Amino acid sequence: MKRTTFRISQMDCPSEEQMIRMKIGGMQEIRGLEFDIPARELHVVHEGSSDIILKNLDSLNLGTTLVRTGEAGNSLSTHDSMQRRTLWMVLGINAGFFVLELIAGLIAGSMGLVADSLDMLADSLVYGLALMAVGGTVMRKKKVARFSGYLQMSLAIIGMTEVIRRFIFTGNPPDYQMMILVSVLALMGNAASLWLLQKSRSRDAHMMASMIFTANDVIMNIGVIAAASLVFITGSGIPDLLIGAFVFIVVVRGALRILKLAR
Repeated sequence: MKRTTFRISQMDCPSEEQMIRMKIGGMQEIRGLEFDIPARELHVVHEGSSDIILKNLDSLNLGTTLVRTGEAGNSLSTHDSMQRRTLWMVLGINAGFFVLELIAGLIAGSMGLVADSLDMLADSLVYGLALMAVGGTVMRKKKVARFSGYLQMSLAIIGMTEVIRRFIFTGNPPDYQMMILVSVLALMGNAASLWLLQKSRSRDAHMMASMIFTANDVIMNIGVIAAASLVFITGSGIPDLLIGAFVFIVVVRGALRILKLAR
């Protein structure tokens, strides 16, 4: 078993990592991939020659050069195992809060909570895709990514339509107390997820992307809490609709990015 390091000069974000995984992740020779985005390096554990791997990487036109080849140890399998365990934990947290926020949002009549629940679902899909990035076939990755993207897009469009309807046909303001309570719980869940991801100390792009998504979620949770406070102060449901519309737009952007990676 060999471990070859490639320098990829144009690999500077998760999009390039996903392109590389989908290009070479299904090759029979490859046993593991480890990405170091800050150093723009890819470490490949494989059997046989590295020439075919380099040829496939060159076809992506990302400026690939072979740095070194040596004997592989068992550190990569341990590294992957730790990533899987962390991602499964944050996936469980996000999936649980998706259900909680969706139910609470429907009961409270809050589009902010409903939108934030869909953002939790979007994150669950991202973590699921990150788990598949640790292992899995290229074809399965593309199918799941495509399904995830279309699901997010459909739910966000339905949610945005409901926001517009409520803007036109103004109803009763949402239950701000439930909004605050559930958002605080979701904030605690996202903080726990962020702690778990940071504790892993991984610099792989799919793990770093997960940290970024979770950090953004903390900001959105605070936004929903602020909107609930404005609902209380003004007695109007407009702040809830505004935060809901904003989060739905974020979900749509995330869906478009996933669909782009699934091509």
